Amino acid sequence: MRAAVLEEFGSPLVLTDVEKPVAGPGQVLVRVRASGVNPLDTKIRAGRADHARRTLPAILGLDLAGVVEETGAGVDGLAPGDEVFGMTGGVGDVPGSLAEYAAVDARLLARKPSSLSPREAAALPLVFITAWEGLVDRARVRAGQRVLVHGGAGGIGHVAVQIARARGAEVFATASTPRLDVVGRLGATAIDRTTTTVDEYVAEHTGGEGFDVVFDTVGGAVLDASFTAVRTGTGHVVSALGWGTHSLAPLSFRGASYSGIFTLLPLLTGRGREHHGEIMREAAALADAGALRPLLDPRRFTLSDVADAHAAVESGTAQGKIVIDVG
Repeated sequence: MRAAVLEEFGSPLVLTDVEKPVAGPGQVLVRVRASGVNPLDTKIRAGRADHARRTLPAILGLDLAGVVEETGAGVDGLAPGDEVFGMTGGVGDVPGSLAEYAAVDARLLARKPSSLSPREAAALPLVFITAWEGLVDRARVRAGQRVLVHGGAGGIGHVAVQIARARGAEVFATASTPRLDVVGRLGATAIDRTTTTVDEYVAEHTGGEGFDVVFDTVGGAVLDASFTAVRTGTGHVVSALGWGTHSLAPLSFRGASYSGIFTLLPLLTGRGREHHGEIMREAAALADAGALRPLLDPRRFTLSDVADAHAAVESGTAQGKIVIDVG
């Protein structure tokens, strides 16, 4: 089969012929139709993602949508011909989705929502799992709460807005001036992060009380701002990028709580993979109920021009998720 292979960190991926995988016990062989590109993919390629524990040579690509070709021993609930999607590899020693076929742990997969194309489905897994783990697994977002999403027009952020709204919360989201309309179309109250201070938007939208849940998808100074925007006593800050050095004093003085998210753990450790499959089934249900739609960049890429797709992500010019057509 053809695959885009990373042979050396910092170098372009090489399109080459490799051995077609075989579905082992608990696995299904998937004919890949689309592979979503995440910023993490470009960091792995550059050698700037030690936490992904990638060894070379490697097939990258975390997100996948495709069709089951065959099932290994012990697989129930999936059969040849089923359209599936999930976050299935690309880190640790697990081959990714930038290949014509992938042998995938069946626990990581769910059936593709009928309302989404393969390209749309491939755009969802990493960002949806991250948002769900933060908002639902950690913060237990529910109706009646005020939720603030930092980076509401971004990959994780635009999905987080939709999840929080689907669970009945009142949602607010920060964005840069040119992206405020995206946040508004998603149904959140847009906050211009370039012109409004934390104190100003906390006062305007919560009467100075703070938000019940603050979801940080940016990290750095934005996580620090989250600690001052959260509600006293019962507030909960969740971050997908809480990897820096931060003062916890503002959070502690509010008696609020904090949770970090590390979405790669099931792929790296083998533990908790069933839950990722469960989360993907939640994504499919929301999509088919009309409550979830990924934003896609209109540009089209194939395995032959993965380098261009990665460059589009790195440039920050993407207007939605970059997806590579594989099959």
